[in-house]
Amino acid sequence: MSDIGAASRTSIGALLSQYWRALRYLLIGGGTSLLALLALAGLFVVTVLCAVFGIGLPAVPEAAALVRKLAALERRRAARELGIDIPEPYEPVTGSLREQLRTLWHDPATRRDLLWLLVHAPTGIFIAAVAIGLPTGALNQLLIPAYWHLVPGGVAGPFGYQVTSWPLAWLSVPTALLYGALALLVPAAARRQAQFARSLLRPADGVSLSYRVAELTASRAAALDAHGAELRRIERDLHDGTQARIAAVIMQLGIAEQLRDRDPDAAFGLVRKAQDTAMSALAELRDVVRSIYPPVLSDRGLDGAITALAARCPIPCVLDLGQVGRRPAAVEAAAYFIIAEALTNATKHSGAERVSVGLDAAEDRLLIRVDDDGRGGADETRGSGLAGIRRRVDAFDGSTELTSPVGGPTVLRVELPCGS
Repeated sequence: MSDIGAASRTSIGALLSQYWRALRYLLIGGGTSLLALLALAGLFVVTVLCAVFGIGLPAVPEAAALVRKLAALERRRAARELGIDIPEPYEPVTGSLREQLRTLWHDPATRRDLLWLLVHAPTGIFIAAVAIGLPTGALNQLLIPAYWHLVPGGVAGPFGYQVTSWPLAWLSVPTALLYGALALLVPAAARRQAQFARSLLRPADGVSLSYRVAELTASRAAALDAHGAELRRIERDLHDGTQARIAAVIMQLGIAEQLRDRDPDAAFGLVRKAQDTAMSALAELRDVVRSIYPPVLSDRGLDGAITALAARCPIPCVLDLGQVGRRPAAVEAAAYFIIAEALTNATKHSGAERVSVGLDAAEDRLLIRVDDDGRGGADETRGSGLAGIRRRVDAFDGSTELTSPVGGPTVLRVELPCGS
């Protein structure tokens, strides 16, 4: 019996929690409904200025930005209520005023935002009022038999009559039950409101696919650019270093052959010099091979390779390496070079006293975090290697997030997909 009672209390508690969450969602929806009314009023003013006086066009992108912020708030609320992700559907508004107006005009998300405003502005506040009125009305009707006789002249009962007797007072009990039954629909109403917001504020059918195609096209271009840059770097290293040294070896051996009979000592010296040059060429060739795929990754895995990087870092380095296991070779190489470049940047530019490296895995993604306590102010446009990191990540269709306020700290977060 105690187990049944405990289960009942747990069930009632869960229902009350669900009801309160739905009621709170609808009440906040009433607030966004008022904001939607203000947004509609502002859009009306901008429209009048544009149509009548012709002076409101510069305000259109700003008005659209405010509407998008309000829609983004409702999108996040609906996503939390439904437990799903609702991506933003907007095209970026950039360029001249004319280009921005053209983008807003042709973007279907603009029309869907306006439709949401028109519907949510009048209905959100009404639904919020009903949601709060039903439970309070049910409680009031249920208490009428307890206090009607204490009020001179009686109290107002349901449906407009005045409660002045016990029979009329007891009629409020069925009304209270009716209000209570309707109040049980509040969670369903909250879910319906969230579903409506999702239906309008998500990308339209086909738009998500087109955006994804554009993203993949950009990722493919980034991959080709990164591949081309890598090939040019390898070619430059081989041409300027290894090839030049091998050419010097050939020349030195040729001269030594000519001097072999006339000046054996000079010929022997050239042979020794050619040997040293060949050794240098071999060392440079090994460096080029390591820059393509570091052998330490094959020997010790990504964890061991990052540990070796941290050990060579001049700044004290704290490691937080999760259980990532083995990943595709290209992903491990990318992660290695990203962390190596980040540590190099911290050493050269940050003036940090401590740097930390975090590595973890989430589902099919590899998560990298590098932060330092330096002076901050990192800028990708200054040739500090950050642009190269972003290009390398974009080639994998990953994401890069850099936070570096002036005064520090600098935090670099990278996600690399690991799907096969």
